Amino acid sequence: MNFQRGRSHEEPEINLIPMIDVLLVIIIFLMLTTTYSKTSGLEINLPTADATKQVEQPNEIDVAVTSAGQVLINKSPLTVTDVKSIADGLRRAAGERQDPVIVINADAKATHQAVVDVMQAAQTAGYPRISFATQTPR
Repeated sequence: MNFQRGRSHEEPEINLIPMIDVLLVIIIFLMLTTTYSKTSGLEINLPTADATKQVEQPNEIDVAVTSAGQVLINKSPLTVTDVKSIADGLRRAAGERQDPVIVINADAKATHQAVVDVMQAAQTAGYPRISFATQTPR
């Protein structure tokens, strides 16, 4: 017995408009939340800073590193520039001062290794407070 004699057979259909709306909302969300960064290169210009000059503290030890790699502690040059010699020079310059600040005045063309040697010597000598001197841009 066929009870559906008068009815026509309908094929199911998929309504595409709500699906397109949902996809557009997802695309807009992704466009708004995505961060586009440009990492083609780094440009580093050192050593300049826009800061006011601090009042000189009597508890400072000035260490200058020249472009040739020579190290001067309180304007007196060291003959040997290995880490142990620099650490000994820092201890002599500190004398009886407690916890001095090591101020590194490195030439812009000084090698990175020379500056790292001074930092390592300060750590070896037991002086963790290190500061870098910069100049204001012209």
